[in-house]
Amino acid sequence: MDNIIKMTFLSKRCNIAAIRNMLGALLIENNPTITFINELKTVVSEAVTNAIVHGYDNRENEYVDLNIEITPEKISIDIIDKGKGIPDIEKAKEPLYSSKADEERSGLGFTIMELFSDYLEIESKVNCGTKLHIEKNW
Repeated sequence: MDNIIKMTFLSKRCNIAAIRNMLGALLIENNPTITFINELKTVVSEAVTNAIVHGYDNRENEYVDLNIEITPEKISIDIIDKGKGIPDIEKAKEPLYSSKADEERSGLGFTIMELFSDYLEIESKVNCGTKLHIEKNW
């Protein structure tokens, strides 16, 4: 079934759980496996967490955009922030790398996103923000 959802929410960590729950409820209509649901919820959690923690440095008065498109073939998700951007995307994608290593971040966010997605595209410009485009086939 085709569906589109567009939403904007404050960059508060408590919103991550709300987004996960909404995503799970949205997917049920397409009869996905539990593994599919859990993988996609994990990918979105990682992406939203990156926007909040890295893009906005945990400032809770900023906004994150979430766009979801569901088609019979796949689900596509865009997560967009207008934060500080990623100066070196390839470096940021390296396993165990974190720009916040002093905060005990694992540095596995992009690795997890790539593992559980069928397609991941990262667009970022320093001081302008980051857009992640994620696709997962049914």
